[in-house]
Amino acid sequence: MRVPGGYEMTKSKYGKYIVTELTERHDPEFAARYAQWATRILWMDDKVVDGAFQMNVSWYLRPPTTPMPSGDAHTHDFDELIGFFGSDPQDPHDLGGEIEFWLEDEKHVLTRSCLIFVPRGMKHCPLILKRVDRPIFHFSTVTGGQYKIIKEKEKG
Repeated sequence: MRVPGGYEMTKSKYGKYIVTELTERHDPEFAARYAQWATRILWMDDKVVDGAFQMNVSWYLRPPTTPMPSGDAHTHDFDELIGFFGSDPQDPHDLGGEIEFWLEDEKHVLTRSCLIFVPRGMKHCPLILKRVDRPIFHFSTVTGGQYKIIKEKEKG
């Protein structure tokens, strides 16, 4: 039996919690834009596995030629953890590129592997890939079951 995340279950009680294939949760236009600069690996949320919190995992491969999806300043009604990791096993702290990332009105230039905690309600982004010398492993996870953006212009 195939579950939404792609795991082949054979009379397994808990196999439904293992996700091995990308289950697309975005419109085709978003997915096509994302594919121009990154390879999405897996996505988890409460639509993929009932009760799960949300997580996105991808490899950043090149700076985008069009604006990144969800790249504008925004907030969430939940906490978010964002990670960027270099892919050089001899120097895993070297990001192998340069990312501009905004927290509130502060610009941060990231060149080292890092984790970023974004408390609920904190304005963050844009996220701008300035340079990618080697693939950059990226993930984001939120404590809510669905990833929902509150754009700055919508806050009123």
